[in-house]
Amino acid sequence: MRTNFPHTRLRWHRVGSATAVTAALVLAGFGTAVHADATTSSKVTWAATPCATPKKTGELACNSLRVTGGTTAFQKARGITPKAADAATPSGYGPSDLQSAYGLTSASASNGSGETIAIVDAYNDPNAEADLAKYRSYYGLPACTSASGCFKKVSQTGSTTSLPTSDAGWSEEISLDLDMVSAIAPNAKILLVEAKSATMANLGKAVNEAVTLGAKFVSNSYGGSESSSDTSYDSSYFNHPGVAITVSAGDGGYGAEYPAASKYVTSVGGTALSTSSTTRGWTETVWNTSSTEGTGSGCSSYDAKPSWQTDTGCTKRMISDVSAVADPATGVSVYDSYGVTAGWYTFGGTSASSPIIAAVYALAGTPGSSAYPAQYPYAHTSSLNDVTSGNNGSCSTSYFCTATSGYDGPTGLGTPKGVSAFTG
Repeated sequence: MRTNFPHTRLRWHRVGSATAVTAALVLAGFGTAVHADATTSSKVTWAATPCATPKKTGELACNSLRVTGGTTAFQKARGITPKAADAATPSGYGPSDLQSAYGLTSASASNGSGETIAIVDAYNDPNAEADLAKYRSYYGLPACTSASGCFKKVSQTGSTTSLPTSDAGWSEEISLDLDMVSAIAPNAKILLVEAKSATMANLGKAVNEAVTLGAKFVSNSYGGSESSSDTSYDSSYFNHPGVAITVSAGDGGYGAEYPAASKYVTSVGGTALSTSSTTRGWTETVWNTSSTEGTGSGCSSYDAKPSWQTDTGCTKRMISDVSAVADPATGVSVYDSYGVTAGWYTFGGTSASSPIIAAVYALAGTPGSSAYPAQYPYAHTSSLNDVTSGNNGSCSTSYFCTATSGYDGPTGLGTPKGVSAFTG
């Protein structure tokens, strides 16, 4: 089991030049740097959620960051003045924004009925269903409850009663995942599978349980450093033909993570998403805050290259395949109440982009029974928004870390432009 991770994500950050960043104070015991002007600056500040630092050796990290202050892109676009840390009202993009940005407004309204999207996370969120109801009610989405059969929460063994230990950090992650699926595919059913811990073995068993219970779309918003065991994990947990399995690419900047590196999954990178005067009405660049924070990407050290991936600079599996919004400064609204003040928070990280893409797959329809849906976007590149600006660090092969026309590591083939790229 892997025992180390590519980055420690317990820092607070704000967008801006290095000269604009004030001296930081490290909070003893947490390693969290706090900007002295975080409460007064309009620049966005954020911190990694607690699950972004593994609780125990051998556990994987979630890929989410929660905004703590400043004025987000959503607020700026609408002239909203309250700081983003105010939990009373949403301060991030909601369903209509995300559907508009990715050309999904019609599909989100009409598609997804009968499909089940699974969210795999570690530990238990006791408020998951109640918080999901708050999000969906606020945005006028149809209710999704356990009583109606739309929502179901189980352990990695499929039990609805014997659930893992509750955890506030992973509950934030769970709320983010559930809300993003709801935002994109409000007519789909949601299955939350909670692993008893964040080890690859337990999370992998949760993936298998999701598939056993009938989910054709499974989102995974966690990762860790690659290891020589990854190819065995591939065959044990991720080799599920006919199922679209998405995995976040990581939040530590340039560098490969697993299970995003699995050849059987759709690895999902992250962008910064802003409104623009273009015909689309939106523009995206690679999400990159610093050398240690931004979307992950890179050439795997262990996983073989899938046949549908044709870039020539990496002889093994290349991360990512596609991408979606992940920058906390252009983040998404989430309702969460367990372990924090109940209310609205703005989140970023590739934990947002993975469930978004899983939900787009669901809108596109059930995958072919023998297909690996990760290959679908490679056959429909014109049905994606090509992201051509930005980088997530330094690398010896330019496209591994720098956006360019066509395929690149940080954003893959691009972001959704409707659902056509996500069907066979």
